[in-house]
Amino acid sequence: MEQDERLDAAFSALAHPTRRAILARLVQGKATVNALAEPFDTSLPAVSKHIRVLENAGLIERERDAQFRPCTLNTKPIQDIADWTEKYRHIWDARFDVMGTLLDKMKDQSS
Repeated sequence: MEQDERLDAAFSALAHPTRRAILARLVQGKATVNALAEPFDTSLPAVSKHIRVLENAGLIERERDAQFRPCTLNTKPIQDIADWTEKYRHIWDARFDVMGTLLDKMKDQSS
């Protein structure tokens, strides 16, 4: 998979709040699908689909532990996103600086 395709898959996977919550849980350590599904008011197959999306995006990995297949967080795609966004930081910083200046002027004018 190319870099752009990996970023697209990661951003797409991160677009859903349930998948972000699953990743947040996996920050604490590996967990089974049942453990990951526990806090959600949804079916186990629905959570399994979310896990599959995360796995296809490379954000999680599944291990084999007897009959269990615990999930673990893979931070590489998240680092790829951070690296990609860092390339554009100077643009966003400059725009926020301009916006801050404009807001200060508006505040001064209203006083």
